Amino acid sequence: RSPVRVLCGSNWSLVLQGQWMLEFYAPWCPACQQIESTWESFAKESEHLGITVGKVDVTQEPGLSGRFFVTTLPTIYHANDGVFRRYRGSRTLEDLQGYILERKWEAVEPVAGWKSPSSIMMHGMAGLFHFSGWIRQIHNYLTGTLGMHVWVSYAIFILATLLIGLFLGL
Repeated sequence: RSPVRVLCGSNWSLVLQGQWMLEFYAPWCPACQQIESTWESFAKESEHLGITVGKVDVTQEPGLSGRFFVTTLPTIYHANDGVFRRYRGSRTLEDLQGYILERKWEAVEPVAGWKSPSSIMMHGMAGLFHFSGWIRQIHNYLTGTLGMHVWVSYAIFILATLLIGLFLGL
């Protein structure tokens, strides 16, 4: 059993309490695959370091990747009682441990309040990422299950967008 805590949309708020290191990854990402064993080793030392180590699969949790505004993979965040800092250091076990033990995170500028994952703004961003995933599922259903041509699916979305705009405009 892995010592890495898997976070999802329903339990992500755990990172608001205590000290965490959180990795955002995708299973298909080569750079993410390279640091997987290092991240596991880091998690095994987490109790000694006084932190919790977690990970988020962005392919399964698009809302969380939107909430944290993840644009590159892997992305690592440090969280201490709801204050978030992006980790941009080396991804070796020694550097990750040193970041915590030597409290190097204190020298890193925290994520701005409006951009914090717990802010209303990022809550809205998470909603947009969920919405885009929903649209992708509908598109896949139309093209894969129903066998419609891709352009027919696009035309349906264009028509729906125009009708929604017309309705809201009235």
